[in-house]
Amino acid sequence: MAGFNEYFLMGTDDVIEYAKEKLDMFSGDAVLQAKEIGDGNLNYVFKIWEEATGKSVIVKQAGVEARISSDFKLSTDRNRIEVEILTLEGKLCPGLVPHIYMYDPVMNCFAMEDLSDHQVMRSALLKHEQFPQFAEDITTFLVNSLLLTTDRVMDSKEKKEMVKRYINPQLCADISEPLVYTEPYDDNLGRNLVFPPNADFVKKELYDDKALQLEVAKLKYDFMNNAQSLIHGDLHTGSVFIKQGSTRVMDPEFAFYGPMGYDIGNVIANMIFAWANGDATIGDAQEKADYLGWIEDTITNIVDLFKEKFIRAFDANVTEPMARTPGYREYFLDTVLADTAGVAGLEMNRRTVGMAQVKDLTTIPDEAKRTRAERIVILCAKDFIMNRTQYKTGKAYIDKLKSVAVEI
Repeated sequence: MAGFNEYFLMGTDDVIEYAKEKLDMFSGDAVLQAKEIGDGNLNYVFKIWEEATGKSVIVKQAGVEARISSDFKLSTDRNRIEVEILTLEGKLCPGLVPHIYMYDPVMNCFAMEDLSDHQVMRSALLKHEQFPQFAEDITTFLVNSLLLTTDRVMDSKEKKEMVKRYINPQLCADISEPLVYTEPYDDNLGRNLVFPPNADFVKKELYDDKALQLEVAKLKYDFMNNAQSLIHGDLHTGSVFIKQGSTRVMDPEFAFYGPMGYDIGNVIANMIFAWANGDATIGDAQEKADYLGWIEDTITNIVDLFKEKFIRAFDANVTEPMARTPGYREYFLDTVLADTAGVAGLEMNRRTVGMAQVKDLTTIPDEAKRTRAERIVILCAKDFIMNRTQYKTGKAYIDKLKSVAVEI
């Protein structure tokens, strides 16, 4: 396959030859090793390294169908979107995304900084590790990547051009819209994966609750039509690489112009999954209290720090004249916070009963404890959706989480 002039899905031997031919960091006679390290639902991720020099790189390639299911036929253009978004986020949020070395539109792959000294955050949280800097880092990322790509800050024409460039119809229409906003509430395609002990509970709380479904329908319309900000589109703890003192956001291939609260809500939801896992699996009382306390503080700080940084960034960067009208800043922030709560609920429901579930819940070994954990998540999620305008502080989320946990 010398030249790599025609697309094919690479294996480890192929990617070694690719690195020698396409990447400047390795010589043609370098002795390289490679392994496939991707554990996501869509792409193929390889680590390539040279032991003699210690040099290493990550190559990520897009396949034409999702790894999670061959039902999803996907455009490989998502890699182009990912590279461009990471490059932009690197300017808006320096130090919070990986460095991109190159992009290859023929092989539909790109090379980026190796973050092997970091962990996937979900994996670290499953080991109940704590990262005191996460709330600070992620809120800086959220405010800079979201507010600064709105037409409150950007020139209106420039923003509209970006809406066109990052429309991303396939991943939105084929994955996000059905998996997040539809199937968890009616299982219309029969793809949900409901934990059997919770089958009747899910039917009652999700499939039969028409008032809930009405609110979800409103949120779905907003997701489909509110081109507010350039969002990551899949910002969960599996899309964050982390170590003590360093946070890097990855995998923005779902990026498009949508509601800001989508990203913020996803972060909150996935921290709640970590809380539910710790609550169900940590036996030592003090260890559990320490870990759950850290997550509660982190969720609180994510909401409250986001608000503080949003206000400062709004005042410093907004250029649109009418957005300077007294009271508009507060109105805008309130809408973002309401969307955040609604999306947190949507993410919690879909990752509990939908086909793309989270290990935080599925790896809980005790059946009764998993059943309880899922019920806590679903009942909190419903309240986040139904009463989303009431969730304006981090404390509001924690109060609800604790009250539901006591009742279940």
